[in-house]
Amino acid sequence: MIITEMIPISKQKIRITTDEQLAFVLYKGELSSYHLETGGELTDEIWQEIYQVLVKRAKLRAMHLLTKMDYTEAQLNQKLMQGGYTQEAVKCAVEYVKSFHYLDDERYVKKYMEQSSGSKSRRQKAFELEQKGISRELIRQWTEQADEETNDEVSLIQSLLEKRCKNPQSADEKEKMKHYGYLARKGFSRQDIVRVFEEYFSEID
Repeated sequence: MIITEMIPISKQKIRITTDEQLAFVLYKGELSSYHLETGGELTDEIWQEIYQVLVKRAKLRAMHLLTKMDYTEAQLNQKLMQGGYTQEAVKCAVEYVKSFHYLDDERYVKKYMEQSSGSKSRRQKAFELEQKGISRELIRQWTEQADEETNDEVSLIQSLLEKRCKNPQSADEKEKMKHYGYLARKGFSRQDIVRVFEEYFSEID
């Protein structure tokens, strides 16, 4: 392989690219250790040494990130790739932390469900989980499990409405539409919202 570019990305780090579309980041001090320069050859022997260093660093970086907060597998992949590790090194790091269950999408989903319980609709939860990189299959499994436990979001709508509108007797149409918009944005169905509204605001009489 031939080194085609060596671009500083910080005071200490250099992004190196080869003619085989391989890209990785090293510290400046390591360039002389591995005899790297633009236009020079990156031998298989030297690359294997560098690769082992990158894998070790990616593993340590993954562990460090997970001690600060929970990540989905997709989020951790993206974070490590942004750090300049190769795709192969990132894959090794992700498999490493998964082997110790430091990274577990099922656990992430369970924790997310518990934290958002009573405040978000299933539709909103599913959307946000998909945005975080959770697979649709895992989301579907959670949805089926939730359906077995309860198939009624009406009680949650009722609870949220009671918190937002403590005096239904004084609520005019403008205020009702405001509450409706809030619940709709939460992902609740029109049918369920209307059902709760009919009961909640009919108590005025």
